[in-house]
Amino acid sequence: MNLEVFSTCPASSEADLDAYLQRVVDVARWSDEAGCKGILVYSDNSQLDAWLVSHVIIQHTQALCPLVAVQPIYMHPYSVAKMVASIGALYRRRVYLNMVAGGFKNDLTALNDTTPHDKRYERLAEYVHIIKKLLEGPVAVSFEGEFYRVDKLKLTPPLAPDLFPGVFVSGSSEAGLAAARSIGATAIKYPKPASEEPLRADQRLECGIRVGIIARREEAEAWAVARARFPEDRRGQLTRHLATKVSDSVWHKQLSGIGGREEKSPYWLVPFENYKTMCPYLVGSYDQVAGELARYFEAGYRTVILDIPPSAEELRHTFAAFAAATHAVQ
Repeated sequence: MNLEVFSTCPASSEADLDAYLQRVVDVARWSDEAGCKGILVYSDNSQLDAWLVSHVIIQHTQALCPLVAVQPIYMHPYSVAKMVASIGALYRRRVYLNMVAGGFKNDLTALNDTTPHDKRYERLAEYVHIIKKLLEGPVAVSFEGEFYRVDKLKLTPPLAPDLFPGVFVSGSSEAGLAAARSIGATAIKYPKPASEEPLRADQRLECGIRVGIIARREEAEAWAVARARFPEDRRGQLTRHLATKVSDSVWHKQLSGIGGREEKSPYWLVPFENYKTMCPYLVGSYDQVAGELARYFEAGYRTVILDIPPSAEELRHTFAAFAAATHAVQ
């Protein structure tokens, strides 16, 4: 089974900046050594520049591919294509693009982006179309759409075909799915429990999920680790409630609307509900987590973006569950 696993880089907005650089290097090295394909690098108004953080990641790893969050209001599509081509030329490293149509409302307002939710995905599709055409080369690109226009624009240096970027888009809304189909992107969603997901993912798309994982040989140990890492937090619950009210994110509202899970289910939303993470977690023994993962894989999901790993050991436990899941599917 062709499975791609990505970890996530620590967020600079929640870090001691004096120690942040070393933290990024550590997480990147753990991810590289564990066998992750790449690592998601966040981008919003409160974060360090995602491209500069990705540069650090590349310099300290052997094969790890940055999955750079790209928000169209931050830079022209030519600048993104130039960054991808430049990294390819300098490091022979592939870059993935996590295309962000929205963001925090206050961030968008501060940048005077009043574009409605669905229109932002239409804009995103035009944006990615220009990037891909520039990277395909060698001919000059002319394009005139509703949001962007370029005339005989050519990119140098050219990008080696084997370094062409993978593109991810949120697949939680119909607008996001339409954009993913339009540009041939992988649609990423924050899943419901596997038993509540459709039996087959959209077969017209490459599809993936974003989840955290805490797995151990014994179920009780996994839950002890999980509850110690993510205790109940009343302040966090209030912050989550406020964030849900002011966000126009479809996935945020979908997760917020999922009720409590059965006692024995590995699917766990407490970290999300307490505003400690932005994704659901799977918690349990290797076999229990593997069973849940296997059902996602059987439904057609072939990409997994993990939460920020707290240690190299945690990634080893996670990949033990992946090994069991892929063996079950095969």
